Amino acid sequence: MENKNILYYIFSVVRIFLYPIALLYGAIVWLRNRMYDAKFFTSIEFSVPVITVGNLSTGGTGKTPHVEYLIRLLQYRFQPATMSRGYKRHTQGFLLADAQTNALRIGDEPMQYHIKFPELVVSVAEERMIGIPALLQRRPDVDVIVLDDAYQHRSVKAGMNILITDYSRPFYKDHILPFGSLRESRTAYKRANIIIVSKCPTDLSDAQAKEIEEHINPIAGQRVFFTCIQYDAPFDFVTNEAVNLKDKNIILVCGIARPEPLVEYLKQNAEDVHTLTYPDHHYFVTDNLEEMKAAYNNWDVPNKIIVTTEKDAARLHLHMDKLRAWDITIAVLPIKVEVLFNKGEQLDNTIIAYTERVIAENNDMFGDGGTVAYLG
Repeated sequence: MENKNILYYIFSVVRIFLYPIALLYGAIVWLRNRMYDAKFFTSIEFSVPVITVGNLSTGGTGKTPHVEYLIRLLQYRFQPATMSRGYKRHTQGFLLADAQTNALRIGDEPMQYHIKFPELVVSVAEERMIGIPALLQRRPDVDVIVLDDAYQHRSVKAGMNILITDYSRPFYKDHILPFGSLRESRTAYKRANIIIVSKCPTDLSDAQAKEIEEHINPIAGQRVFFTCIQYDAPFDFVTNEAVNLKDKNIILVCGIARPEPLVEYLKQNAEDVHTLTYPDHHYFVTDNLEEMKAAYNNWDVPNKIIVTTEKDAARLHLHMDKLRAWDITIAVLPIKVEVLFNKGEQLDNTIIAYTERVIAENNDMFGDGGTVAYLG
């Protein structure tokens, strides 16, 4: 207990010294945003629908499953494309995913989309303002673009901004970096068209949701939705066949921001769980693979398997040949989001209506030839 008190005291003192830095950082970000609001800095608008999915905090809010939600919604009505910066990739500039693509070239999350949705147009670019024209030049059939983690990327004026905030760490209780985890001030939520409170408990009550919405204080025209994480059917990393986790002893291999809910889920649905955790977006090397195999071989229990996340699987895919040769079951556990309070249809209709409207306006302006233009 004394150690905990000492650590808490040290952390409190350090935070006090971080506060002036946070004020300076906040002032710089505020000035940048005012420059965009005053049109001193240019925001380019494109004639194709552009949907941004992002957050105010640094990671861990569940953007990826929400992007996948949009992909599922859009892919049978339109030709969607995703564009990410490709965090921790070993390349630069604009790239379009193809048959030779791997996580080192485009990043783990874009690779996850590429594996999971083979017909999806997946692209990466640090500068979306440059990347979008390059994408549309290469793939003129694309008629809606989902920008992943681009809420602060104001050089592109998205027609729809979707802001994700974590139920357990809502932006209205957070502070700006480095005193807290916000990339910009809380008031930046006002740029959003849709605010999604993610990772909610499945039994969230109407009263709790109403209280959260009151704290958010949405402005006119904003819509607030609540979602929870659902674990989907696990499948074999090598064969894609279904895998049953019941009565299994699991070695969990994961490099994600917040693995605690996943660990808890597995403990409730398996016999036992042994965890090997790595930093978020970690690229596995030979030593890590040896650690995984040693953990498997040295655990003297029956019915043992390795389980990993889809994001980790996108990086483990780089070692597919070696992992296949192990002849060990490696299960991938997907996640998806569910919209609470039976408002999924309302969310879907809002996104579809925006996309159809912009496409129709584009056709009226340029005809059905799909001409793409900068609108300002």
